[in-house]
This record gives sequence, structure tokens and C-alpha cells, in this order.
Amino acid sequence: MSYDFNTAKIICDSLHDGSRLTTFELTYPRYIHAEIMTHRQLSRNAQSSRAIPVERRLERVRENPVMPIRWGANQRGMQAKDDNVEKPEACGQVWMAAAHHAAVSAQVLCELNLHKQWANRLLEPFDTITVIATATDWGNFFALRCHPDAQPEFQDLAWKMADLYYFFQAEEQPLHITEPKHPRELDAGAWHLPLVYNDEVRAMAHRLEMGEDNQQLWVELAKLSVARCARVSYLNHDGSKPNAAKDLALHDMLLASGHMSPFEHQARAGLHMPDKDGYCNSYAALLRSNFSGPWAQYRKLLPVPEVRTFDYAAALETRARS
Repeated sequence: MSYDFNTAKIICDSLHDGSRLTTFELTYPRYIHAEIMTHRQLSRNAQSSRAIPVERRLERVRENPVMPIRWGANQRGMQAKDDNVEKPEACGQVWMAAAHHAAVSAQVLCELNLHKQWANRLLEPFDTITVIATATDWGNFFALRCHPDAQPEFQDLAWKMADLYYFFQAEEQPLHITEPKHPRELDAGAWHLPLVYNDEVRAMAHRLEMGEDNQQLWVELAKLSVARCARVSYLNHDGSKPNAAKDLALHDMLLASGHMSPFEHQARAGLHMPDKDGYCNSYAALLRSNFSGPWAQYRKLLPVPEVRTFDYAAALETRARS
């Protein structure tokens, strides 16, 4: 069956020395997001309820609230019975009524000028979330989530991802995949860069011809990728015209404030990095990332400490003044 609340697409897919690094953009029901978070081999950035305006989420919940993929009867254990419940129409009516009441309540809270970081929480069970996820090792994920014991909505999502990931290995290619793409083979020194576009890479090639430093230009593109992966939190990276100056500024702000998760989707093929640029060149540091194989994760290349200090006394004074 078609379950339209789940979508998956591969936005960057790279190979180097037999190792594959893949980035997905996923949309799925918000209520299975906690299960996604248990997969620690994934680097993730997700749409945030603290950033999306309430009005945008209200519109989605009112027009097309997330529904379960099916109505399974209750029994002991974590899986519903295969047979449907006796009154699926009644279940649907109750669910829709709950979505309606959540939307009404969120609207009232919005009119009371309550911040979206609280008002949006009421809408989460009936809305989707968009996530960017990157990993080298997807086998355990697919083995667990394409399994019949997984939450049905998660099974559907995982199969959509697996169909894309293994498309060229399937004996019978899935008909719903209309734009298959081979992973791109990268030479040593090239980068895996989600949401960086071909014209930007071509512009970099022109600058190389003009004598600019190769790795410096790759890092500049990595910074653009970081910013665009971060923007998924408020969903303005898709369909909007890229602004390199704003992206570079956002990269620097994220780095300065220590918000490092968007720095985990980019990686250099091969583990070495020139010392002269001030970047980390330690194999031990690079191999501590969640990527396996010959991938130097951008986060691990940065000349910043992984553990930040906390001044408890100063924080107490700040809290007292707030």
C-alpha cells in the first residue's frame, strides 16, 4: 500500500576505495522519530518544533493530519495483530477528532502569544518531521527496521530507503523509483557534500584553474553544506535560492556556538589533511567518528576541542540575573 506520510530520497551518495557514504533526506511521522534516534551510527539533523512557525504546522495538521498506516488490534507484546480492529472507521474518527482538538488548542495558545517551542508540541503526533541522515553503515538499520517486528510506519520508511540504497542490486527493480542514481566515485581528496550543487562545484573547478588552493576550496564548499544541513531545522534549505555569504556566516556562527551536528554530514575521501591549514591530521581523532572506512568527517578535521568547558559559577550568576 502507498503511505504518503513517508518519503525518502538520496541527496548525496559517494564511493571511495570500496566504502560507500550515503546521505538521505527523509520525511516521516513525528511519532516514530524517537526510534530513529536510537541508531547511533547515523549523523542527523532534523526539523525543529522550536523553529517552525505554529501557523505552518497548523495548516498541515488541519489539511492532512498524519494517520497510522493501518489499524491493528490490541494484543500482548509490541506488535499489533495482523487482523484489523473490528471498527477501523471509528478508530479513524477518534484519531481525526484528536488532531482537530490539538489544532484548536495550539491555535488558542498561539493567540495567547505562547512561544512555538510549546504550542507546536501539541501538534507533533499529527505532523511529519524532515530529517537529513548520513552514514557509511546502513546494514544494521535495514536489518532491524525492514523487519516485520518493527513499527509498521517505520517498516514502510525503511523499505523505501532500502529500495533506493540497493536499487542496482535488486533482481526486480522497484517500479516506484523513477530517478535511480549510482553512487559517485570520489578520488582521494574529494569530498562528500550534501546540498552542494553542480554549478558550485564547477565554479570551484574554474577557481582551481585560476590557481587557488584545492583543499581550501573544498573546505569552503563543506561550509556551505554544513549551513544547508543545519537549515533543515526550519525547513528553508529546499526550494530556496542558495546564498553563499549567508551560508558561510551561519557555518561560522554554528562553529562558534558549538552546535556541531551539521558538521557530521560532510567527509573527505581519504584520511589525510594538510597540517598547514591548522586542521586535525590525527588518525586516532578521525577514526572516532561514526563513519567507517576511509572517510575523514569534517567535524573531526576542525581545530576545535570536542569537549567544551562549563563555568558553573559564572552560569549561576547569569541564571540569577535572568
